[in-house]
Amino acid sequence: MSKTIKKVGVLTSGGDSPGMNAAIRSVVRTCAYHNIECAGIYRGYQGMIEGDFIPMGPRTVHNIINKGGTILKSARSKEFMTVEGRKKAHAQLVNAGIDALVVIGGDGSFTGAEIFNKEFNFPVMGIPGTIDNDIFGTSHTLGYDTALNTVVECIDKIRDTASSHNRLFFVEVMGRDAGHIALNAGIGGGAEEVLIPEEELGLERLLESLKKSKAAGKSSSIVVIAEGDKIGKNVFELKDYVEANLPEYEIRVSVLGHMQRGGAPSCFDRVLASRLGVKAVESLLEGKSNFMVGMLSDKVTLTPLLQAIKGESVIDRELLRVSEIMSV
Repeated sequence: MSKTIKKVGVLTSGGDSPGMNAAIRSVVRTCAYHNIECAGIYRGYQGMIEGDFIPMGPRTVHNIINKGGTILKSARSKEFMTVEGRKKAHAQLVNAGIDALVVIGGDGSFTGAEIFNKEFNFPVMGIPGTIDNDIFGTSHTLGYDTALNTVVECIDKIRDTASSHNRLFFVEVMGRDAGHIALNAGIGGGAEEVLIPEEELGLERLLESLKKSKAAGKSSSIVVIAEGDKIGKNVFELKDYVEANLPEYEIRVSVLGHMQRGGAPSCFDRVLASRLGVKAVESLLEGKSNFMVGMLSDKVTLTPLLQAIKGESVIDRELLRVSEIMSV
């Protein structure tokens, strides 16, 4: 028999992403709907170790669905990586009467939750929050859709300048290990070429592609590059290489950086966060634990945390083909 859950703790860990506040709101209000208490845990696992908790109810989360970032803050905790740190965290939860945890974050956060569950048999549920969309077991992570819209808006503005000056722009987007943002935003923004970690384009093929664009009469081009792409050491070295080999191109670099992680979440992310928050709390109340709540084929699903951590998020090969056709 699983123990009765009377109080749920919610935290955001790792990096922030648009939609985290909407997910916090959903968790808090689902708890209230089922007449159980909810506690917000500040600064992720570090706040858990220090007992930095605050009671949360429906009115404490009003007007946050539209806000980016996370009202509970986010921090990395080296102490939580130790057995002693996790023991302290468990003692703080027990002392505060918290019976279960909802962890909003990425694979690092889920790894901590999975270990914590094993060591203390403590009920945990994960909600994927990362703009990179690199978590197995869900078609969308919180913040991914918002980040895509931000990137496409930036590309549209950069294209105005590229067209006016007949320039080639390299636009670097986030995606250290996964090219989902680069590929989708590249197609949505009409990029001539997309460079992602999963697909080794190679320097010579990139040069050939740019030569073809020039020969086809394109006076300006945009290349979208995921930060984890292996074609060059960094985007600036890649710029120098292309300029040395194709002197007819005048190249500019735009690194979009952390602006991709900020801003008001899109409607899609707000709805996704609301759905996942409800499922996370209700799954805990049903006695389930050690799962990640995700979405597959527009259905809310549960994936074992270990599988979500170890599974690989695969790039859509059909999108690669679409990108190639669109660059003609």
